[in-house]
Amino acid sequence: MLPRKSVKWVLLFVLIFASVFELSSSKADPHWAAKKRRMREKVRKMFYHAYDNYMSHAFPHDELKPLTKTFTDSLSELGNLKLEHLPNDYNGSALSLIESLSSLVVMGNNTEFERAVLWLSDNLKFDVDARINLFECNIRVLGGLVSAHMLATDSTSRLVKGAYKNQLRSLAEDLGKRFLPAFNTPTGLPYAWINLKYGVMENETTETSTSGCGSLILEMGALSRLTGDPRYESAALRALRKLWSMRSSLNLFGTTLDVVTGEWIEYSSGIGAGVDSFYEYLFKAHIIFGKEEFWRMFHSSYVAVQKYFRHGSWYHEADMRTGKATYWQLTSLQAFWPGLQASYKRHVLVGDIAAANSSHREFFYVWEKYGVIPERYLLDHQMLHPTEKYYPLRPELAESTFYLYQATKDPWYIEVGETIVNSLNAYTKVDGGFASIRDVTTMQLEDHQHSFFLAETCKYLFLLFDDSFLVDQNYIFTTEGHPLPVLSAWHDRLPEAYIPTNWSFVKKERQVRQASSMSLQVCPATTWNTGEHKGQWIESACHVPDVRSDHRCIANEDCGIDSTTCRRRSCSIAGFCGLWLFI
Repeated sequence: MLPRKSVKWVLLFVLIFASVFELSSSKADPHWAAKKRRMREKVRKMFYHAYDNYMSHAFPHDELKPLTKTFTDSLSELGNLKLEHLPNDYNGSALSLIESLSSLVVMGNNTEFERAVLWLSDNLKFDVDARINLFECNIRVLGGLVSAHMLATDSTSRLVKGAYKNQLRSLAEDLGKRFLPAFNTPTGLPYAWINLKYGVMENETTETSTSGCGSLILEMGALSRLTGDPRYESAALRALRKLWSMRSSLNLFGTTLDVVTGEWIEYSSGIGAGVDSFYEYLFKAHIIFGKEEFWRMFHSSYVAVQKYFRHGSWYHEADMRTGKATYWQLTSLQAFWPGLQASYKRHVLVGDIAAANSSHREFFYVWEKYGVIPERYLLDHQMLHPTEKYYPLRPELAESTFYLYQATKDPWYIEVGETIVNSLNAYTKVDGGFASIRDVTTMQLEDHQHSFFLAETCKYLFLLFDDSFLVDQNYIFTTEGHPLPVLSAWHDRLPEAYIPTNWSFVKKERQVRQASSMSLQVCPATTWNTGEHKGQWIESACHVPDVRSDHRCIANEDCGIDSTTCRRRSCSIAGFCGLWLFI
């Protein structure tokens, strides 16, 4: 009879082998290929139902109100500016059209993409007396314009020759210049609100969020690289470095701060609203610009998140000063995190596939429980937040599902995507588009089709079922779902350890399965793999090596963080580092 430990390893091998066999066989299974084609067309119809209704009833205003088939100019309304205070000739910023540009390309509609680009080139203006949110305008408008310009000028010749003369780049530069006054603060941290015509208004609030001042580097950095004007990247980088200097001794951040004094206002934070894209942009900036500084920031932050926020499959909020838990709640924005852990097609970004899969399944459990994912769910009471019961067509769960499928090719994620698509069609589709849900317990609808439904939700679902847009291409998607190509010319110094392994890249030939310390269960994390991935260095982002290579120690401070569990290792009585506290 086999010893108990041997039995456990045999069972583990059988499970792994069965999983690998299932993955490899399902990939060639005509059933899954047919399902993906069918679901792709279902998502395409969803997108055009939303897009065509916007163009018919709301264009050139910002967003569609699908129940009444009217419009809202949401960018100005985000600043609490009433429409009657806007100029008489103001017709909106065509926000939903800008947000749809890259989605049109992903779905292969170059004709409509060209029509939209040329209309924006001739009609879009930013010289308007409107108070806008810097963060939202950056990720939605500036990001949309920069991405569309790069798609319009790449080697695929999507536009008729001679029809496009870099007009979107000029519009993006004009908008970027209007952002710059927001950074004129003693700290370099930008104001959250700015008037497009007059700059920072008198008595403007000095409060902003961590995301608001720490998630500008991709769009503004790309603008600098495209125009040759370093001011945009320099402003965003100065703000990011200042924010980084404000971290606690635990490498944690708060949620809100004062841009003038540089003091924290809210010390509690997690991985959700107010902070989420800050973590996302640290890593993606490393990929786009090749700065090791961004990787070091991300690595330190990621380790802190795993240590102080993670509780099993969930992530609660904690006080940045003490690491003590503050709020035990799930927010819909947190659903991006598994995607960050497992992203990108050819190899994983962070590599914690097991952790990503575990969290993703919990989010999907909540989705199945309510039919969609509510804005806030109280983990300690296993109930909905009493006032935040809404679902505004958010994309984060679809985004993570797409990334996890690309990382694993597990067909279960195709089924998750099918469930999401069916729920959206069942509960949110109306004659005039797709409506947000006001209360997930009653499925009462709200008259708003957010632009990110076109920019992200439909795009990620489409890419889940058809990733042909990514074949032989390298892209990073911004937090608003706008693709930016990874260009070696943009790198200050190519990061040797991460090029091209963590680029967004799909090869036409048979795809090699993903590997990471977490998925392979190896420790120490940095090891030379001799199995299926022979000749490949494997490293987990949460791993912190022991001080000594022989793992000898005198105190706990000599021990690092384990790669497979992301737990702190401790020093044993015999003087060796290990997971002694968890045996």
